[in-house]
Amino acid sequence: MNDKQNAIDHEASRLAALMDYHILDTPQEPAFDDIVEVASIICQAPVAVINFIDKDRQWFKSVKGLSVRETPLDISICSHAILQPGLFVVPDTTQDERFASNPLVTGDPFLRFYAGALLKSPDGYPLGTLCVLDYHPRDIDQQQRFALQALANQVMAHMELMRSHREQKRLIAELESARHEMANLAATDVLTGLLNRRAFERRLRSTLASIKRGASPAALVMLDIDNFKQINDMYGHPVGDSAIKCFAERCRSIVRQADVLARWGGEEFMLLMPHTTVDEAYQAASRLRQLLASQAMIADTTEPLYVTASMGICSLDEASNLQDRLRDVDQLLYQAKERGRDCIALEGPSPDLGSSA
Repeated sequence: MNDKQNAIDHEASRLAALMDYHILDTPQEPAFDDIVEVASIICQAPVAVINFIDKDRQWFKSVKGLSVRETPLDISICSHAILQPGLFVVPDTTQDERFASNPLVTGDPFLRFYAGALLKSPDGYPLGTLCVLDYHPRDIDQQQRFALQALANQVMAHMELMRSHREQKRLIAELESARHEMANLAATDVLTGLLNRRAFERRLRSTLASIKRGASPAALVMLDIDNFKQINDMYGHPVGDSAIKCFAERCRSIVRQADVLARWGGEEFMLLMPHTTVDEAYQAASRLRQLLASQAMIADTTEPLYVTASMGICSLDEASNLQDRLRDVDQLLYQAKERGRDCIALEGPSPDLGSSA
């Protein structure tokens, strides 16, 4: 029973080693076809094959002199070859009881001679053979035997190289994925999932550069949750964090796909609205104020928690200086807070400089 189980385990490991090369059912390739051609020439054999022994079939990676790409395992001569150490030679298949009744011997193509060199994995598992066959009984000399095994070694060397390339591509893909993830993390605010300040400034510079090259002006909105310190003091920082996350979601609900929303720091947020006038940005900000007034930010406190926000809005055009505009929108936000909070301050004539939208 132990010997039987050991054989089963060994075959499972052998098949796993074969699968690891991802060679089965792949197209013919010049590198393997060249080896088969050289084997045929050196051994002066009309048939030459690189084959692999699968679970229930013999599959040919490259073949010369036969018109099939696979045969059933029960008629495979190579399935016997992989059980033998070293080179396996059958001078006359009709005189070998293992093959005398084989349909490939008794019928077309009437194979009479076989020589196969093992294709063995680095950990010792026989995967298949590089073999040559003939229609007449014969043998090969020592130089031909050496050359056949050397060519088989080249088959395995090429397969190892292919496997290394696949592994390298996999590692490169993993590194690229990790780099992309790290770049996202470096650009993302952990609490809200929005862009962080540094990433927003990069987008802001890029947008301003586009405007200076002729793109339409944009609007810049700075938002601040009113009396946020009181929320932390009354309910604790976990509720404060929830309020910030909910506020970010409220902001997301009123912005367009092209708009860029970021957490500027603490309870302050920034919104960049490309191809947008100050008046259009004001309409979006007003929708946010209405949304905040109609929906509680946190519903599971002693009383539903509503929050308001103060906002400043300025334009970005071809004459804008980035740092000046950041300072200007900050001052507009300060004006909104000075007017009693829960209002919008914008440069130029304003539809609303008070606390109602």
